[in-house]
Amino acid sequence: MLQQHSPGQNRLLAALSTGEMERLFSHLELVQMRLGDIVYEPGEKLQYAYFPTTAIVSLHYVTESGATCETSGVGSEGVVGVPLFMGGDSTPSSAVVHTAGHAYRLQRHMMKQEFDRHGLMGRVLLNYVQALITQISQTAVCNRHHSVEQQVCRWLLMTLDRIPSGELVMTQELIAGVLGVRREGITQAAGKLQHAGYIRYRRGHLTVLDRTGLETHACECYSVVKKELGRLAVVPRH
Repeated sequence: MLQQHSPGQNRLLAALSTGEMERLFSHLELVQMRLGDIVYEPGEKLQYAYFPTTAIVSLHYVTESGATCETSGVGSEGVVGVPLFMGGDSTPSSAVVHTAGHAYRLQRHMMKQEFDRHGLMGRVLLNYVQALITQISQTAVCNRHHSVEQQVCRWLLMTLDRIPSGELVMTQELIAGVLGVRREGITQAAGKLQHAGYIRYRRGHLTVLDRTGLETHACECYSVVKKELGRLAVVPRH
């Protein structure tokens, strides 16, 4: 059975008015996003904004030594390419697909043109930017003050919110790179979570068995970000 795709699977596009969607619909291009695809690189002039529907994109920074750390993730709740409408056009960070799926992309001139109309889309995008800033700030706090286990729980829960199936295809190396910690730390944390009965991990496949357990074990960072995303997702139309 063929999977059905719709722009409405992205929360930002779903929040737009009928008139805005009619203007944008013919310009939205459905694209496949494969695991490891580079959406943009540091300093590169962005050409498209991407509205994920089933894919998840990791925004992260790579140091001169080659170490990486995710600053935020973007799924169906958001858009990749904030610099396009905020006036920057480029960013020192990278964007890489960490969960394969699909997204709708919009050319830069259309994105800027719609944002500059100062209509509902502009308000939706600015609300999302505020939520993204909260996510980035909370990630910094979490990486500095909370244990690797708590960071893993936070990251898994945020990923689950974007992929409700509970089945995640990922390696411990990927999680270590995203969180900016050693793989040994991820192995130890995953082992404890598996022993507690919260997850099952085998050969690159991670299954969440007890979401409530993960939520109990996670730090407050997850709930802070989730609450802010939910609050800012409600945009008054008038």
